[in-house]
Amino acid sequence: MKTAISLSDDLFAEAERLAGRLRKSRSEVYRSALEEYLARHDPDQVREKLDQVLVQVGESEDEFVRAAASRVLKRSEW
Repeated sequence: MKTAISLSDDLFAEAERLAGRLRKSRSEVYRSALEEYLARHDPDQVREKLDQVLVQVGESEDEFVRAAASRVLKRSEW
C-alpha cells in the first residue's frame, strides 16, 4: 500500500540522514517507525507481549493480575 504524508523539512532531513546511516530506504525507516509507534500505543499488543514473556518464564496466568494490568495499561500514556 502506498500513501502520502506531510512532514516538516527538518523531520524529512532527519529521516533521510537516518536512512543513510542505516543503509535503508526511506520507506523502510517510515514503516519501522510506524510499526514501533503502533506497538507502543496499543495496550492489547503490549499485554500480548507481556503474556508471552510470562509463558516463557513459566508463570501461570492469573486473571486478577491480567485484569489489573489491563486497567493500568488503558490509563497509561505510551
